[in-house]
Amino acid sequence: MAARAYWQGQIRLALVSIPVEIYPATRSGAAVSFRQIHEPSGKPIRYEKVVAGIGPVDRDEILKGYEVSKGNYVLLEEEEIEAVKIESRKTLELVQFVEADAIDVLYYEKPYFVLPADDLAEEAYAVLRDALRQTKKVGLGQLSVRGREQLVSLKPCGRGLVLELLRYADEVTKAQSYFRGLPDAKADADMLDLATTIIEKKTAPFKPEEFHDRYVDALRRLIDKKKKAKGKRIIEDVEEPATHRGGNVIDLMAALKKSVDGGKRSPPASKPATKAKTSTKRAAPPKRKKA
Repeated sequence: MAARAYWQGQIRLALVSIPVEIYPATRSGAAVSFRQIHEPSGKPIRYEKVVAGIGPVDRDEILKGYEVSKGNYVLLEEEEIEAVKIESRKTLELVQFVEADAIDVLYYEKPYFVLPADDLAEEAYAVLRDALRQTKKVGLGQLSVRGREQLVSLKPCGRGLVLELLRYADEVTKAQSYFRGLPDAKADADMLDLATTIIEKKTAPFKPEEFHDRYVDALRRLIDKKKKAKGKRIIEDVEEPATHRGGNVIDLMAALKKSVDGGKRSPPASKPATKAKTSTKRAAPPKRKKA
């Protein structure tokens, strides 16, 4: 496999140990990164370590500091930090199992593919995968890697298993702190019915390949045009989608009904559709009166 394993070790379920390899399930290839360039010379900008009032300093004069109060720091040397790092263990013990929907989406951070390390591990791997699927449970444990412990979950995915890094409780902001001030009133029944109708009409299988980051696509096109233009400035006008704001219930109801009808407008009552005439000419604007 071309990818480099993020972790190699064993998953332990009671007295059963399964040799596995864990690989990243995502990549950041879609992003477009930039460097700051000195225009007259065309060379990239570098950053120096600078102290206010002193200027550039040597790297061996730099320590890591934790701010305990405004302007006051506890200084730590690399050896001190290394001494408290968790020793990387080669065993991920599944210490608890929870319902598959028991973990809030806010806790999920990053997914990894879990594969059996060799042919001998495949049978035990399949037993664990199918047992999780049959019980509809997710396994929990702590993975020791790169000096720290990561809370992780393990669940079946197709023929394999997916491990997901989870955030700890103190890394997640409680939703109540943001949603507490929202009104507790129930939605209007008629508007709720229209909204659910719209959702049903737009329901379809999830196909991630149909979605693209339009900003990244536009950047790539701009970069390609800039290469062909040999440095000439390229500014394109982009038409922004019209935004409509309706602050009252009547506007919201009308918008929902129009959405259900597919955005079609019925002809005005004062002008029947049978008498409507089409014309390719635009009406001349009214003349301004002279002052």
